[in-house]
Amino acid sequence: MRSTVVVGLTMLAACAGGPPLDNPSAPGAMRPDVDERREARALEQAETDCAKDGKHAVAQRVEGETVFDCID
Repeated sequence: MRSTVVVGLTMLAACAGGPPLDNPSAPGAMRPDVDERREARALEQAETDCAKDGKHAVAQRVEGETVFDCID
């Protein structure tokens, strides 16, 4: 009985610590147009922030992430 509980708790801990599964019902999943709109909004926000300093925003992809920098 005791070993069954230990094995069960071990299995539960192993499953809980695993990588997340792809969830097609998650917001924006399987819809690239949602990602494009998010990036467009982020670029607009970066442009607004950079304009305060008289600069322009430039987007770059770094390790799969979009990064915005301000340039003259």
